[in-house]
Amino acid sequence: MKTREHWFYDSFCYRSFTLVMIEWTDGLWGFHDEEKDFVIGQRICFCFIGILCLGLFATACGSGNSPTLSPAPPPSPSSTLEQITASPTNILPAAPTPTPICTDNLAFMKDVTIPDGTLEAPGSIMDKQWIVQNSGDCNWSASYRLRLISGNALGASTEQALYPARAGTQATLRILFTAPQEAGEYVSEWQAFDAKGIAFGESFFIKIEVQP
Repeated sequence: MKTREHWFYDSFCYRSFTLVMIEWTDGLWGFHDEEKDFVIGQRICFCFIGILCLGLFATACGSGNSPTLSPAPPPSPSSTLEQITASPTNILPAAPTPTPICTDNLAFMKDVTIPDGTLEAPGSIMDKQWIVQNSGDCNWSASYRLRLISGNALGASTEQALYPARAGTQATLRILFTAPQEAGEYVSEWQAFDAKGIAFGESFFIKIEVQP
């Protein structure tokens, strides 16, 4: 089946061109007619107009079938903002630094006054002193105490303040006692306690004999 272009070409251009060629050939042989020349010129003009229209028609059809690429839409400000905005990082609070655990200890060194077995008169005042060492790695604070753990209090308070010695140092502990009125042998034993009331270290004591 012929298209419109083929029909136009066969019915007009081709036949016109054929007639033009015939009549041009006649001209070569000496035949000449003004009316025929006019008709020939007219046919040539129509032929070129037909070819021009055919080219325009083919161009329009070809441009109509070609796909049209539409430009991509620009990114919206909200999407761009989402891309460049960094999501906040969950910041965890820093863990508290644990307090280092130290160890309490006490080592008895020697008696300074009133050696063991000293004879004392009834009711006499005794100034007993010991040298001890803080052999632990905790410093003794004002909340550390000395407590009676066995024997006779010998007139002293059963709880005394412990001298605040630093770790590794020596300290002199002092308690004032009173000799009982009754004759006999007496022992008073003491020990150190930390701020939580926990006993630690070696115990120490005073040992006397009361005679009238």
